[in-house]
Amino acid sequence: MLNKPTAISTLIICIILACATFAVFHGVIQSEFINVDDNIYVIENDHIQSGITIDGLRWAFSTTYADFWHPLTWLSLMMDYQLYGLNAGGYHLTNLILHILSTLLLFWLFCRMTGAVWKSAFVAAVFALHPLHVESVAWISERKDVLSAFFWMLTLCFYVYYTEKPVIRRYLLVFFCFALALMSKPMVVTLPVIMMLLDYWPLKRFESKKENVLLWQFKEKLPLFVLSIIFSVVTLIAQHKPPITGWPLPMESRIINSMGSLLIYLQKTFWPYDLTVCYPFLVQAPVWQLAGVVSLILIISITVILTMKKHPFLLVGWFWFFITLLPVTGIIPVGNNAMADRFLYLPSIGISIIPAWTVPLFFRNKNARNKILWPAGMTLLVFLSMVTWKQCGYWKDSITLFRHALRVNSRNYQAHINLASYHVKQGDFDDALNYYHKAIQIKPDQADAYNNRGIAYAKMSQHELALKDFNKAIRLQPDNASIYINRATFYFKQGENVSGCMDAQMACQLGNCSTWIWTQDKNLCR
Repeated sequence: MLNKPTAISTLIICIILACATFAVFHGVIQSEFINVDDNIYVIENDHIQSGITIDGLRWAFSTTYADFWHPLTWLSLMMDYQLYGLNAGGYHLTNLILHILSTLLLFWLFCRMTGAVWKSAFVAAVFALHPLHVESVAWISERKDVLSAFFWMLTLCFYVYYTEKPVIRRYLLVFFCFALALMSKPMVVTLPVIMMLLDYWPLKRFESKKENVLLWQFKEKLPLFVLSIIFSVVTLIAQHKPPITGWPLPMESRIINSMGSLLIYLQKTFWPYDLTVCYPFLVQAPVWQLAGVVSLILIISITVILTMKKHPFLLVGWFWFFITLLPVTGIIPVGNNAMADRFLYLPSIGISIIPAWTVPLFFRNKNARNKILWPAGMTLLVFLSMVTWKQCGYWKDSITLFRHALRVNSRNYQAHINLASYHVKQGDFDDALNYYHKAIQIKPDQADAYNNRGIAYAKMSQHELALKDFNKAIRLQPDNASIYINRATFYFKQGENVSGCMDAQMACQLGNCSTWIWTQDKNLCR
């Protein structure tokens, strides 16, 4: 029987975790909005800037704006706007508070399940301080990450509460919190499977059922699986239109990218180097590298299965990582990113479980633990804290963020595009064009670069070059409504109302019939 942690020790650890996390991340409160998605989510979003209203509630629960159905994320941003207006620091503070709360819930969760105070504290501390989690906390548009993680942790805490006394009212709390998590970000659809893993270890509920274990598990989790299926379908429907980056890639490229990304995720979890806001797609790789990645995954999976009776935490940790990562591997085309630090926000917890319970097995002597294990653990956490603090500094503003991205990879075309957009906003057109030229040189089939460069040319009154770029962008991506909107704007300003109306109507047909287009259509398109 494990000794239960005392209330005072738990409280002290919670205070230390909260203070350490705030100290390491507090710099993000001084950061600005960045020019990727923050305009969509806050700066140019009239619904958010209307605050919490009946119309706002109706919009939040009915819209698939930004290609997701996540009403709670919209509502949280509306509430922030009512509190902070367009002061970016307030939004960052909310993200940080949610991250701290998730950390404390994670600590409580493993303490409650295992009674292992310091191992649970290690798992929570790594989650709190790992630099891979900076993107989720420091990026306002990733409110959906920290909000869904908070409800993920709360769901699991209520689930443990339910397993201690399986009654319907406790199950309803689990169901309700899981629904809230899904309404924050649909990536959490794998949570019922994680519950099954925790039932095996550390809850050890499988021991009470000698026969039909899987059937019992499935029947118990059936309402939760139904929720997961519903939200998965809604997400796929919300993203049925091709996004502006040309995603989805062919299946072969998606498989290559997902395999390569998985290996890089493991590398960056253990050695967080060259972290950046955007990574180019890994659409090419030697056959031997792919075979090596597949072999590694199979070897690890077979090993943890073979040792599951003696060391069940290996099975739980590895499959927590692998299963929670599946929705964002890119094999199923959801979203237009195939790799991102934020995708590891929840999956990385599984990896931290493994050393937390494995390493102490090599130090059974109490003196050896005090002399080696404690200093090593503290050194690791200090190292992670230093890297995280430095990584937070890169999120100060758009130019700092994307200049860092180019230092990591000078051929990152997306970083070139975003730096160019920043310079256009500042009126530095020469610098903007240089970045657009480099982006197109690196990836000449990138419609986004031509579209944005066309906007820059239009602002510089270089009309022929602007029209040429808009035409090129549409040839590359004829289903992108945003490009038609930009070309329509260009035509209207040139007095070419017939051409402008045609593009405006095409944008409407593609599903982006904004208020602005309707106004132009009413006044000019007769």
